[in-house]
Amino acid sequence: MNEPLVLLPDIMCDARVYGPQLAALSKTHAITVAPVTMGDRVEEIASNLLDVLPRRFALAGLGIGASVAMEVARRAPDRVIRIALMNASAFAETPQSAADLEPVITKARAGNLRGFADGVMPPEALAPGPMRGEVMALIYDMADHLGKDTVIRQARAMQRRRDYQAVLRKIKMPVLVLCGDSDATSPVKRQSFLSDLIPYAALCVIEGAGRAPTLEQPDAVTDALLAWMKQPLVLR
Repeated sequence: MNEPLVLLPDIMCDARVYGPQLAALSKTHAITVAPVTMGDRVEEIASNLLDVLPRRFALAGLGIGASVAMEVARRAPDRVIRIALMNASAFAETPQSAADLEPVITKARAGNLRGFADGVMPPEALAPGPMRGEVMALIYDMADHLGKDTVIRQARAMQRRRDYQAVLRKIKMPVLVLCGDSDATSPVKRQSFLSDLIPYAALCVIEGAGRAPTLEQPDAVTDALLAWMKQPLVLR
């Protein structure tokens, strides 16, 4: 039996951000898309998820979902079999980057979720091409579906997230670090640094993808996840 796979979405995204992967992988894997909405700190979100997740599982997170994934692995390393970090940041927010979120939080509080989305995930963070408009339309719809209170909590969690470099250096499991080659918010150089921190990590750069690789290049992301799921476990 294949390992259960838990997927954690990015900020203002629901299960639809993994729609292509769900369609492809659910034939052979038990998949859970767990919400990253239950708390205004990454630690609180992770703690709430651990109460309901399977006993042992593979874990993949995108964006803020990757931060929650790192916290889950920090809290329960014996329950996480392998981990995939997509468009992840191992760094705490700087005072300036945390302050930069305040104007977009104000937009969300006023009900301007499209303005919030453009501030957090601007269209230029996606790869140029015909898919950009379609992907952004879905992101706007997902933000509307989650609602302003939820996305504000997620933004607060981003502002308060901790530095995970020390955690990643100690991880002993198959790790996939994945990013798009066109994402200026999570550039390849930063993802390469992240991969180098982790003893058993492999870096996968998806061509023609930006901040939302699961939607922009779904087949390539699915292939990378399948290859990661097939990697042998690490003896601890």
